[in-house]
Amino acid sequence: MLFKDLKLSDNLLKAIEEQGYSQPTLVQNQTIPLVLAKKDVIASAQTGTGKTAAFALPIIQLLESNTVKTPRPVAIKALIVSPTRELALQIGNNFKAYARHTNLRTAIIFGGISEKPQIDILTKGVDILIATPGRLIDLEKQGLLSLSDINILVLDEADLMLDMGFIDDVQHIAKLCPTNRQTLLFSATMPHKVVQLANTVLKNPERVAITNSSITAKNISQLIYYVPKRHKIELCLHVLRNNVKGNILIFRRTKFGVDKLESALSKNGYQVATIHGDKSQSDRQEALKKFKNGLVSILIATDVAARGIDISELDTVINFDLPNVPETYIHRIGRTGRAGSTGVAYSFCGPDEKTYVGKIETLLQSHIPEATNNPYPLNPKEKAVTHKPKQQKSKHKKNRKSTASKKKKKRWY
Repeated sequence: MLFKDLKLSDNLLKAIEEQGYSQPTLVQNQTIPLVLAKKDVIASAQTGTGKTAAFALPIIQLLESNTVKTPRPVAIKALIVSPTRELALQIGNNFKAYARHTNLRTAIIFGGISEKPQIDILTKGVDILIATPGRLIDLEKQGLLSLSDINILVLDEADLMLDMGFIDDVQHIAKLCPTNRQTLLFSATMPHKVVQLANTVLKNPERVAITNSSITAKNISQLIYYVPKRHKIELCLHVLRNNVKGNILIFRRTKFGVDKLESALSKNGYQVATIHGDKSQSDRQEALKKFKNGLVSILIATDVAARGIDISELDTVINFDLPNVPETYIHRIGRTGRAGSTGVAYSFCGPDEKTYVGKIETLLQSHIPEATNNPYPLNPKEKAVTHKPKQQKSKHKKNRKSTASKKKKKRWY
């Protein structure tokens, strides 16, 4: 099937061709007709499957057909809620590219930068708004924007949104929108809490599920190193010196872990950029710019910060810390080996992460080969370290006697 078979407008088809796309992906094939039919949709598909275009293209078509060339300002007609700043920017850039031959206006708002430029853009009139929850609610409370005319509400990366603690914000935003709106929910995974959210904000939704974990990983060579936790940094240096080339994305579980690895690699002469939640928006954008422009070849990130990163050419992914959610592993390694190219994914498994491997392999429906050139092999008998809470010891000696007892003092009572 081609994009023209999806009954998209000439303006959209022209923009799609200029982007270099010819055939829609599976999620686009299934989702675009449902959105054009004005159905509520709940869709699950992995990172890199074309989810943004699956809702952006039909939204532009619906708004374009209903838009009359009237003087600005206009009311916001479509709202896309995104969990991270990077993802909001990526979605916004996609909307602007697809809508370049229409008269629709798009704006992106998020926290971490000054409100004033964003307010100025909103004042001029916006048809499509892409926003992170915090900044959106702040501006709405100040009376600087209204959601009362929203026709289409999109909740993107819903699982990440809930993981970041935005559940109350999302429900509040949904209540600010008209009840007769069309609602689309997209998520990489569908845990129970996402299903619960969908039940509260969508009406009789159509469901789209693209389960292609094995397809995602078919162009990616995977290796796992079983290693003591204390030797992970040394192993990382060994792999960087001997195994990898090109652009490398390293995942760590925590912000502290990102900073610690950055320090270790920098001391060993590597040029490194980092992204995590404590970095300012300008620092995060600068780090990503350096990586994309080849000024640094290594980017270290947490999952939350990395979800919205758009990196077209990535040679290697290193899971310094294995994720406890199997789908997250798929999203991570799926950042390499895209568009028919090949990629490599290395994973470091400590004794406390062994239980994650079985779940990941079940999802992959395949075994992850173990590396044979491991200079820091894990002793099979080594167990995960469990940190038991320290018990407060009594300051008194065991079987102590009071001073009165020692003196065998007779009491008057």
